[in-house]
Amino acid sequence: MSFVDEAKFFVKGGDGGRGCLSFRREKFVPKGGPDGGDGGHGGSVYLEASRNLLSLTDFQYRSHFMAENGVAGMGKKRHGRKGGDKIVLVPRGSLIKDAETGELLADLVTEGERFLAAAGGAGGQGNVRFATAHNRAPRRATPGKPGEERWLKVELKLLADVGLIGLPNAGKSTLLSKLSAARPRIAAYPFTTLEPQLGILKFEYSDTPCVIADIPGLIEGAHQGVGLGHTFLRHIERTKVLLHVIDAAALDPWLDYQVLEEELRLYRDELASRQRFIVLNKIDLIDDEEQLAALKGHFQKQGLDVLMVSALEGLGVAELKDKLAAIMAVAEE
Repeated sequence: MSFVDEAKFFVKGGDGGRGCLSFRREKFVPKGGPDGGDGGHGGSVYLEASRNLLSLTDFQYRSHFMAENGVAGMGKKRHGRKGGDKIVLVPRGSLIKDAETGELLADLVTEGERFLAAAGGAGGQGNVRFATAHNRAPRRATPGKPGEERWLKVELKLLADVGLIGLPNAGKSTLLSKLSAARPRIAAYPFTTLEPQLGILKFEYSDTPCVIADIPGLIEGAHQGVGLGHTFLRHIERTKVLLHVIDAAALDPWLDYQVLEEELRLYRDELASRQRFIVLNKIDLIDDEEQLAALKGHFQKQGLDVLMVSALEGLGVAELKDKLAAIMAVAEE
């Protein structure tokens, strides 16, 4: 299933039911008064945040959502039934915008949080409403009001606990597969990950899992939309922790880290203060223990929290899981 993080769709509330034009017709009452009931209100369209959805894939197959119309009024002062509401589920973290103006209408973060996307129209009035002392047999009833309709746009910002960021081929996808049951596409060329990947890490002593998002590889200029960066940088805005995955065997791992930091700062200045730690990956490609120690020491001298791992061989992965468990435990307090 492909990952979709933007969608445009149409919503329409139900039309109100027509009011009834009716008169009493009973035995021995040849000229009964008006008894037409009101039409029912049209149903409304609501967007509701759900933890069971992780992307907007469903919107690829359906882009029009309409609530039921109200039922027309009836004789004997019977009102029409209200039209049923339409509930459209969206992932938590969905930004709802007016498709034409771009105005932000709602930010659905909490499970079950709702947004009224299109209100139903009011039901029409039956002729019983128009009876007066001067007009005891009104031949007037009104139609229902049309329901609201508009085009909306939904943009998804993933609600992940941990965001994996790194340059292309840093080994993020392999690391995600070792930390969770996710099976992202993995290959030895840049931009293997073309869309965000989610993995769930479950802890032995906690019922709360950790949601990990592997963000496609960033390159210099990502904050301006270069490469795949601008499309996906927004997904790290709501993560609690950032894991900088650095290729320890790269030509200059420290420079790679600085490129990532600069792109984050230029995209959102507040990301610079987000909790983070460094994962120096691919240590299996370095045989020199002194070189590894010096590399780790260089990062630590800058006040950075560093873990050494080989995602491919599983080295250091258990320690990384313990680190994430400790972070999540603090976050839950």
